[in-house]
Amino acid sequence: MKIDGSIFKAYDIRGIVPAQLDPDIAYRIGNALAGYLNPKSVAVGRDMRLSSDDLFEALSSGITDAGADVVDLGMVSTDALYFAVGKYGYDGGVMITASHNPKEYNGFKICKKEALPLSGQQGLDKIKESVENDIVIKSPSRGNVVRRNIAEDYAAHCLSFIDIARIKPFKIAVDAGNGVAGAMLPPVFAQLPIKVIPLYFEPDGNFPNHQPSPIEPENIVDLQKTIIAEKCDFGAAFDGDADRMFLIDAHGKMVGGDLTTALVADNLLDSHPGETILYNLICSRAVPELVERKGGKAIRTRVGHALIKPLMKKYNAIFGGEHSGHFYFRDNWFADSGLIAFLVCLELLSKTNQPLHDKIKSIDPYVRSGEINSRVESAKDTMERLAAHFADGEQDRIDGLTVNYRDFWFNARPSNTEPLLRLNVEAVSPELLKRKTDEILKIIRG
Repeated sequence: MKIDGSIFKAYDIRGIVPAQLDPDIAYRIGNALAGYLNPKSVAVGRDMRLSSDDLFEALSSGITDAGADVVDLGMVSTDALYFAVGKYGYDGGVMITASHNPKEYNGFKICKKEALPLSGQQGLDKIKESVENDIVIKSPSRGNVVRRNIAEDYAAHCLSFIDIARIKPFKIAVDAGNGVAGAMLPPVFAQLPIKVIPLYFEPDGNFPNHQPSPIEPENIVDLQKTIIAEKCDFGAAFDGDADRMFLIDAHGKMVGGDLTTALVADNLLDSHPGETILYNLICSRAVPELVERKGGKAIRTRVGHALIKPLMKKYNAIFGGEHSGHFYFRDNWFADSGLIAFLVCLELLSKTNQPLHDKIKSIDPYVRSGEINSRVESAKDTMERLAAHFADGEQDRIDGLTVNYRDFWFNARPSNTEPLLRLNVEAVSPELLKRKTDEILKIIRG
C-alpha cells in the first residue's frame, strides 16, 4: 500500500486527515499492530478530534480482523490509556490523537504491555513495513470490541499519589483547551477542597478558543488574564490529549516543565528519600541541584519519552521529567501523566504554604533562553564549529552537543524532522545569557 512514510515519526504516527492519514491507512496500521504484538486484547482510547471516531472504527476493524479483541475506552486522555494498559494487563494500547497539533491532524500513540511505548526503531518501523508491503492478516476467529469505562478507577489511581487531607482550598484556574482534560479532570477535582475556575472544558475538535498547545505563549493568554482577574493562587493548562501540563503562577508567569520537574521531585523525595530522579538534558541545572540537596540521585538523559521510559525502568527511578511538560512516574507503570504531576505539585504547595512564584524563586537562581530554532545546511557541521569554538568547556554528545561552564551552559541538537538546530542556553545572569546566546547564534547562523 502506498502511504506517506513521513507520518511515522520518532515516537508516534501523525499526519493530516485525510491527505496523509485516512480510515484505510488506519485499518492497515491496526492490522499490522496486531500482527506485530500478537495480542489477545488491545485497549484503544481517543481524543475529541473530528476524525477520531472514524479512525477508531477503522483501526479497531484492523485489529479484530487479525483475531485480537479491542477494549474501547471511549474518549480519554493519553495518560488514562497508559493507565488502562498497565492496570488491567492489556497486551497493547493505542491512543488516537495528534496531541497539541491543529485540528486537521490526527494520529496514534502506541504502547505494548505494561504501557511501554513503541518508537521509530522499536516497533513503529515494523508496522510501517507491514503496511507498505500490503501484509493483511485475516484470522479465522475475528476479535470482539468491548466497551470499558475507566473514569472511576483512573481518578482513584491519580489521587492515590497524594494525601487529600493535606490539600488546601486553593483557588485555581484551569484551561483544558477544549481537549479531553475537560472530560477527565472534573471527577478528580470533585474529590478535592479546591475551587476551580474552568476555561474551555467542553471537548471540541474545532478548538474554537485557541490551539491545544499550552507551551506556545499565545495559547495561555486567556488563562493568564483569568488568574490575575480572579486573584487565583495559580493556574494550570493541559494540552489536547491532556498528557502534558504547565503551571502558571499568580502573576501570570508560566513555570517551565523543567522547574515543574523540580517541584515534583521536591515533594516525592520527602516521602521517598534517596530515590532516583531522571531529567532530560534540556532541563535547568536547578533540577539536579535540588534532587541532590534533597538526598536523591539525579540522572541526566536524552530527550524523548520512548528513551526515558526504558531508562526509568532500568534505574527503577521514582520519577522523570522533561522540559516539554511530560512527567513520568514509576507507580504509573513508568508512564507520563500531567494530572498526577499537577496533584503532586498541589500537595507540595499545600504543605509548604508558599505561593508558587516564591517556591520557584527559592529553587531557581538561573535565567534561560528558551528553545531557539535555526535553519542550517548541516546540523553536524554546525555542531562541530560550536565544539571547536567552545573547546575549553566540558562537552558531551549524549544528545546533540552540550557544553558546560561554571556560569553558563548550552545544548544544540538537531531536529528529528526538519533541517533545524535547536539551541537552549542557561546562565547565572540576564547579561551573561544575552552575551553568550548572541555569541552562539553568530556561529550557528553566520
